[in-house]
Amino acid sequence: MIPFKKWFGGNQRSEEQISHIDAENIPNHVAVIMDGNGRWAQKRGLPRIAGHHSGMKNVKRITMAANAIGVNVLTMYAFSTENWKRPKEEVEYLMKLPLEFFPKEIEELIANNVQIRMTGWQEGVPDYTLKAVQDAIDQTKHNTGLILNFALNYGSRKEMLSGVKQMAQDIADGKITAEAIDDSVFSSYLLTHPLPDPDLLIRTSGELRISNFMLWQLAYSELWFTDLCWPEFTEQHFYEAVTEYQRRARRYGGL
Repeated sequence: MIPFKKWFGGNQRSEEQISHIDAENIPNHVAVIMDGNGRWAQKRGLPRIAGHHSGMKNVKRITMAANAIGVNVLTMYAFSTENWKRPKEEVEYLMKLPLEFFPKEIEELIANNVQIRMTGWQEGVPDYTLKAVQDAIDQTKHNTGLILNFALNYGSRKEMLSGVKQMAQDIADGKITAEAIDDSVFSSYLLTHPLPDPDLLIRTSGELRISNFMLWQLAYSELWFTDLCWPEFTEQHFYEAVTEYQRRARRYGGL
């Protein structure tokens, strides 16, 4: 039985669910596509940005839930390379969220030994956004607990193409040989290196696709989808996903 940590505001239902989680079979890396913020807001007659604000607050709740059961890496798909196509006002609001989130939550994240990282391209991201993220990375770099990794301005096809181009250059420069390239070598050219591949992918909002997210890394991940929009996805739902993960047999193509 995993001890339930009261510091993230759990309730009796959470305690019951967490008690059924097998402490010997916790997913090492959980990736989350936080989808449905805008739809959640529109259903309530609110502007889309209100959904993004509620979604931001949910990041800490799920981070603490993951930390409570011993997840080592939690990657949140915060902004994709395709999200630049959204209305300018919405993109500008999304880029300002780190300025609100990190100053408000950083002390509790540090207190719980959480380490912040970012996976994605800095090009095009406003300087104030990058500074807020980098400050959080610097403030938590000595923490040794859960890695909270934000996929910001990230797209998997671009990531793989960039990796292939760099490998080709390294072959031309004599740094590696084509014969030496295997799964491990290829993975080392990806933005997620040296993080382990996700064991579990969670996607909210009812969409049944992975939307250019970690296409290489998710090859053998367990996928868990829910119709709930991200702002209404709770600690209990997170534990449901982990419990379902533990019911599955991961054979990696074997018997």
